[in-house]
Parts: sequence; C-alpha cells; structure tokens
Amino acid sequence: MTDTVLWWLRRDLRLEDNPALRLALNGDRRVVPVFILDPTLMARPAEKRQAFLFAGLRALDADLRDRGSRLVVREGPPVEVLAHLSAESGASAVYAEEDISPYARRRDAQAAAALTLRLVTGATVFPAGQVRKADGSPYTVFTPYSKAWKALPFPGAPQPAPARLPAVPDALTSLPIPTTPAPADFPAGEAEANRRLGAFLDERIAAYADTRDRMDLEGTSALSPYLRFGMLSARKAAWAALESARLAPHPQARRGAETWLNELIWREFYHAILYAFPFVMQTAFNPGLRGVPWRNAPAELEAWQQGRTGYPVVDAAMRQLAATGWMHNRARMIVASFLTKDLLINWQAGERWFMRNLVDGDPAANNGGWQWAAGTGTDAAPYFRIFNPSLQSAKFDPQGVYIRRWLPELARASLAGLHDPNHLTPGERRAANYPPPIVDHAAARERALRLYRPT
Repeated sequence: MTDTVLWWLRRDLRLEDNPALRLALNGDRRVVPVFILDPTLMARPAEKRQAFLFAGLRALDADLRDRGSRLVVREGPPVEVLAHLSAESGASAVYAEEDISPYARRRDAQAAAALTLRLVTGATVFPAGQVRKADGSPYTVFTPYSKAWKALPFPGAPQPAPARLPAVPDALTSLPIPTTPAPADFPAGEAEANRRLGAFLDERIAAYADTRDRMDLEGTSALSPYLRFGMLSARKAAWAALESARLAPHPQARRGAETWLNELIWREFYHAILYAFPFVMQTAFNPGLRGVPWRNAPAELEAWQQGRTGYPVVDAAMRQLAATGWMHNRARMIVASFLTKDLLINWQAGERWFMRNLVDGDPAANNGGWQWAAGTGTDAAPYFRIFNPSLQSAKFDPQGVYIRRWLPELARASLAGLHDPNHLTPGERRAANYPPPIVDHAAARERALRLYRPT
C-alpha cells in the first residue's frame, strides 16, 4: 500500500455506488472506514432512527468483514476524532460524502480547516447547488426545477461494490456498535434496501401513479429510511426509475415509473432549497407568512401527538408514526395540514415531533414537507390549501382499512363515522372511549384563511 486514507461515513452506509469509497480507493490506497458517534447528533432524541442507524452500522461492518475490512467506530467531536485517528493510522486525507444541513456544513468546514478533507456528491444525484436557473440563481418552485433536473445528463449507471477491500490494521481499535435492534418494519442494511427496491420494481412501480396516495394499500416504495442513511444510493434509485420508464410495457407502467422519479426529484429539490436557503431551518421560507399568529395550545398539540384529536384519519396516522417510526406520505400531508391549519399550531412543532419519531427523518425533506403543508414554503399555491380530513379519509382510505388497522378501538364503527367524526354515534364513541373532535373543521378553516393572509 502506498498511502492510507480515512473513509468517513456519515449517511452513506453502503458499498455499492459509493463515490466517497471509490475515490478513496484510487491509487491502491489502504482505506480505513470510520464512523463517528457525534455527541451533538446522538444527543437529539430520535430513538427509532438511531436504532435503525445502529443496525445499519452492524450490517455494514459485516459487509466490510466479508471483503477483508472492518468498520472503526469512535466517539467524540468529529474533528478531534479524525485528527487522532489520522495520527494513529498515518492517514494523509479524509474522504466523505457531502452533506448539506447547516450543522453538517459547519462541521465539515471545521474538518477541512484542520485536515485534508475531500467531499464528493452522493446523498443526491446532482450536487445540491448544481440545478440552477440560467442566471445562476436557485429554483424556488418545484416544476421548473424538475424540468431542469431532467434536462441534465444523467451521471451514469450505479457502480458495483468492490469485491475486496484493504485490511484495517489491528492496532486501530473500535468501539462496539450499540446492539439496539432496528424497528420491526424496517430491517436495516444495504441488502435489505436492495431487496425492497427489487420488490417495488417487480410488484408495485407500474401502478405507483394510481396507488401511491392510497393509505390502505402497499403502493409506495417505503425506501425513504434507506435513502436517508444511504443504504441505497439516490443515483441507483433514480436510475431504476428511468430504466423502468424506458422499459415499461404499457403507458400506465411508464406513468408509474415517471411519477416515482418525480417523488425522488422532490427529495433533490428540498436538498437544493436547504442548501441555498439554510435559514428555512429557523423560519418560514416565505417572508410574508412569518407573522402568522400561531396559537399556543399545548393540550391540543399533545392530543395531536398522541392520536387523540377525534378525527380518525389524523389519529390513525399519528398512531402509525408512534408504532413504526414511519407514516404514509398522504397521511403526513393530512396530519400536517390539520396541525397548522385546523389547530393553527406552528409548523415547527410538527417538524420537531416528526424528527423525533421518524425513522426516515431528514432535515431537508422534513422541513420542506412541513413548510409545504403549512403554506409557508416554496409552493406557488400556499396558504389557502387546507385539507378536509373527512374528504381525504374517504378518498384515500375508502373502506376504512387504514383507520381500523391503527385505531382498533373503532373497528366496529360505521364507515361514515370512520370518515367523519360527526357521524360517530354517542354509543360508538363511548364503546371505543374515543374523544370528540377537538376542533370544528369548517370553523377552523375560516379562521386559518382569515389569519393566514400574507402581511
């Protein structure tokens, strides 16, 4: 070996199609894979997501050992840990995948000032700042962004994992990876990510455009946790969507693949927004809606968090989140609209709750989704979009299958009552010990329209 370098893993827990690993391996170098338990990140309460991360690290370590390497896990402030490990190993440089959250950018700037740090794109298909208008300014509306994204030359097919990797010196010690099991619905690791991708491509992508909003069906890919931690590369997912569209046997299948690609581009768009406008983590993107008179209603916020609002579709979604660490995307829009428009509670309270509970909690996508639902973000049709939970329920869970699954106390309630709480009889409500609605939707809608008007 002519040189030793560190491969600093953050949210790219895979060997296939990993540009940081591929670049680190250039020149017949010894590569030391390292993951740092950053106290700043570990201190944030997100039990299910951290459990998924730890399980992913164990899976990655097993994959590395199969190829002759192993993962070195250390704990502490990243720059200090990297400096110590570089001295121990004689490493001349650190290779990592770029991350664009405000904290990550500050951390990486500190690392670059102290060490030779090489960053490469990998969390998204294109660098977060690449898809721009002709004048160089960032896009702030999705549709023109997506058209520009699709017009760029795609950066090639995903690259295979290396068959063998250099051994890591025995002298480099590693902390044990926490043994917390992954959430039951989301086994962690690159192999599981690829299995799920294959199943989605084989079984569901053709109908995706028609089924993705149905909460009672298995119509989505459910790959978001694996994309969040890079157990599946964004490029591989997008390549799969493009290939599925190209090879589609009929127009419906092509539409399904193209619709899924658009969803992947939404993820890229929100990364681009956070990169260009990091202030969105602190305040509304739309300056005209920074003065919305949000209500301080802790009891109603707690009812929303616990799935006790009296609106079955909202409560079912919040129970799904509590039980699994995941929520159907249509359900996310419904509960976010309910919190911000019906209850008039600040979207940031919902954003924080989701980040605390989601296995796939991602700063860019979570912030973008919440600001979209609240009407404070980049959307061209903002504040007057207010979801009617009863209509949403009837349209996207027509037989009440989703609601009955997550609200078993309402299993015997009438279908009309499942969709509209005003149709639950007093007897049904008493038998289920189910609360009355905490707000009247029609009145709340008028209140939101009145108070939301931009200043």
